[in-house]
Amino acid sequence: MNTNQARNWQRDNVQPERQQQKKIVVKVRKNSWLTKGEKMIYAFFSLILIMVGLYIVSFSSTTDTLNRNLQNMEQQVQQKKLENESLMFEVSELSKPERITKIAKENGLKIQDTKVKRAIHSND
Repeated sequence: MNTNQARNWQRDNVQPERQQQKKIVVKVRKNSWLTKGEKMIYAFFSLILIMVGLYIVSFSSTTDTLNRNLQNMEQQVQQKKLENESLMFEVSELSKPERITKIAKENGLKIQDTKVKRAIHSND
């Protein structure tokens, strides 16, 4: 055989195999370790878990707001009680018989009975 013929023969026989190898496309399917059904189940439970978490946060926020409002109202009640006590003390100081007789004498009133009684306010 001639060297040129050998080269031609080699070129003709070897190159088509290489071209065929390049043309073959191998599709590899990657199998995941979770099926579609399992993914849906996990997604459903994840959604439920997120919804429960949001409900808990919302409930605790509402409870916290109510507790703060309750504390504010209790403080207001305590302040009103203190105001009422101070006003009751002022009423008792202003309604003393000695003060009343002193004011009456200053305004020119004469007390005929020396017995001055405290007037009692009734809520009837």
